[in-house]
Amino acid sequence: MTAEDDAAPTREVSGERRPADLLDEARLRPRRFDEYVGQRRLKENLRVMVQAARGRNEAVDHMLFCGPPGLGKTSLAHIIGEEMGVAIHVTSGPAIEKKGDLAGILTNLQAHEILFIDEIHRLTPAVEENLYPAMEDFRFDVVIGDGPHARTMTLPLPPFTLIGATTRTGLLSSPLRDRFGFVGRLDFYETAELVEIVRRSARLLGVTLEERAAHEVATRARGTPRIANRLLRRLRDFAEVLGDGRVTEEIAKVGLDRLDVDAAGFDELDRRLLVALVDRFGGGPVGLDTLAASIGEDASTIEFVVEPFLLKEGFLARTPRGRVATPRAYQHLGRPLIH
Repeated sequence: MTAEDDAAPTREVSGERRPADLLDEARLRPRRFDEYVGQRRLKENLRVMVQAARGRNEAVDHMLFCGPPGLGKTSLAHIIGEEMGVAIHVTSGPAIEKKGDLAGILTNLQAHEILFIDEIHRLTPAVEENLYPAMEDFRFDVVIGDGPHARTMTLPLPPFTLIGATTRTGLLSSPLRDRFGFVGRLDFYETAELVEIVRRSARLLGVTLEERAAHEVATRARGTPRIANRLLRRLRDFAEVLGDGRVTEEIAKVGLDRLDVDAAGFDELDRRLLVALVDRFGGGPVGLDTLAASIGEDASTIEFVVEPFLLKEGFLARTPRGRVATPRAYQHLGRPLIH
């Protein structure tokens, strides 16, 4: 289990995928580049690469997508498969436990098909090493026999595309990272982009969503489409029970407040971290381990789950001496700024 996995079940604002997200994500996932909102530069570069590969009747280059969870890495992989007109085979790093698992997957691929490995940073070293010749030379080496009588048999593979997705680029080994022909980083979305995503999702889910309610969801979704869609589903419930089924601005505010998601998209854990940093440590600097211990959370959870959004939005800064609260954090908490 990763820190993200540990944190996801208890946080509405976690970008990690949950089992409850799967059904609606399949319905809401864009099928073509034209339907995909956001990540404009990355999307246009991918469009060119796919069109060129299709024109040459070749497999598209191996690709690595990195960035925080919930930003659309899996959706892009499916779009590439759709645009290439080929099947996509989906698995994850933890699911490929041994060399035989990888061999079974690779030998069942057809020419130009896509193998998508989510959480590719969690591949075991043995599996990863056997992936190298498959990526470079489209072959898989099998050792037959033991000891001095052992021999190697090479299985040829059809040209295929490996698309890897990771939230932890730093955990990828250099040899694996260097074998990808293209590396694309996904960034947090702007509010206007999330409004467009929420509008589209509401149409597909048959939800009547007022414009101001869409904006309310977008501003509290932490720049993450998966969170926006999750909040929309929650508000659909509130609208059906507390209203007439329409997600109005009032329903959105009431529902999001009851879900403990404030106007900045923070939940209780985010606020606890900022309160501890400002009130207990005078705004910092304070070390990560000390800060984590003070709020009773694991340091890796703080570093990889909570901090990225706070850093991106300018509420927190990392310095050589530790974490520091910014003036924006004081303003959000209603605290006087300490000079």
